[in-house]
Amino acid sequence: MNKMKNIVGATLLALPLSLVFAEGKIVTVVLSEEPDVIDPCEASRSNIGRVVKQNIAETLIEIDPTDGSITPRLATEWEQVDELTWNFTLREGVMFHDGAEFNAETAVTAINRALNPTQDCEIRLKFFGNINVMPKAIDATTLEIKTDTPQPILPTLMGTMVIASPNTQAEKGTMNPVGTGPYQFVKWDAGQEIVLERFDGYWGDQPEAEGARFIWRTESAVRSAMVKTGEADIAPNIALQDATDENTDFSYFNSETSRLRIDMTQAPLDDLRIRKAMNYAIDRDALIGSLFSEDVVPMTQIVVPSINGHNTDLTPWPYDPAKAKELIAAAKADGVPVDNEIVVLGRIGMYPNATEVAEAMAAMLAEVGLNVKLSMIEVAEWIDIFTKPYAEDRGPVLQASQHDNNNGDAVFSVFFKYACEGPQSTMCDEEVDKGITAASAAVGDERREIWQQVFKRLHEEIVPDVQMFHMVGFSRVNPRINFTPSISTNSEVQIGQVTFK
Repeated sequence: MNKMKNIVGATLLALPLSLVFAEGKIVTVVLSEEPDVIDPCEASRSNIGRVVKQNIAETLIEIDPTDGSITPRLATEWEQVDELTWNFTLREGVMFHDGAEFNAETAVTAINRALNPTQDCEIRLKFFGNINVMPKAIDATTLEIKTDTPQPILPTLMGTMVIASPNTQAEKGTMNPVGTGPYQFVKWDAGQEIVLERFDGYWGDQPEAEGARFIWRTESAVRSAMVKTGEADIAPNIALQDATDENTDFSYFNSETSRLRIDMTQAPLDDLRIRKAMNYAIDRDALIGSLFSEDVVPMTQIVVPSINGHNTDLTPWPYDPAKAKELIAAAKADGVPVDNEIVVLGRIGMYPNATEVAEAMAAMLAEVGLNVKLSMIEVAEWIDIFTKPYAEDRGPVLQASQHDNNNGDAVFSVFFKYACEGPQSTMCDEEVDKGITAASAAVGDERREIWQQVFKRLHEEIVPDVQMFHMVGFSRVNPRINFTPSISTNSEVQIGQVTFK
């Protein structure tokens, strides 16, 4: 792997004053797609988290994305009472934007809303799908959380729990998010912008930025040009070919892993030989440095190397179209319906060059003899298809996806994506489920080694994905502000971290 380079110098060239955004200390963020909702309980989705997480609504614990360490946010201290119980001491004097008091009771209300099994908020699906969580207010500042199985990293898990006002509607999908964060929601003009303003009653230090606008443009070239001309301040996600200005552009590992999820329940994708053939069919080297940065890393598992449980002994799939054709022919000889149409389902704007990548991979799959059709869809439809319950008549689908885990442990990924009951899993394997249960309750070397064995089985014996890359992100930042993109920029853009020159 080439050494990644931060292409932003320590000093940035100033734009002409005529190009500086006219609204003073209002930060404009231009995103690649408009959110479909802005509910705090969906803040683990990157297109929602960039607006909501730590801006409008905060977590109990804050996770440092660089090393997975945890620090106080709305909770100031925590201690384990027994193997099933943790107590959290909550910050005093905190108010929600609507005037409600933040305390243990209102924290319980927020947690129960996010984990309501009838609502399927992504925070529950992604992080708590295999855990029963029982929060209880001991007193105003003491929150007890019991679980039905040992959770030795529960404080880290609570770093994913975004706390909404107790007055938030019970059903998910609110368009009026209310939290305790440094910015409060003002309006969402559909198709135009989301506007936040600084909350004067914030418990912490007042941020310098007076407010924020979130706007969206599908084309990376447009987003990068808007920062260049002063129409925007931050473009968190621009394409490789648009990251051309060393004075404004950043590159960084962004904790995302890209793949095509294989629907293993549908023929011919239910045959292991076909799943292996699809991995042999992809010329990853041809994609690196063209549609993807030269710094992306071919994946062997869904978590990046810095995450606890990553197995460094696994080898990426080689490009071997002859082997792919051989496997497909063998499957066909055994009666596998290899001529069934397989849909490669992409998401518009999921990452820079997403459409071009989907086109290239569909062509590679077709080249080895598979019957492939490409379909690109918007985020709301994509999410509906990607998450259970699945349509019974869906047919064989390879769904392009990215998974973001910057939280330090494989537990945030494996159940969600691969368990029998995983909300976004299309597979069921008894050994994998046993490994998930054992690793979730273990600590130290034992925990890491169990996760590594799970990843080995997934990679070598099950093959639930057409594997792609651990990704690199590119952002453009207006020289009028101080803001450094990082591994967390894919899931949150903390406006409170912005200062002005």
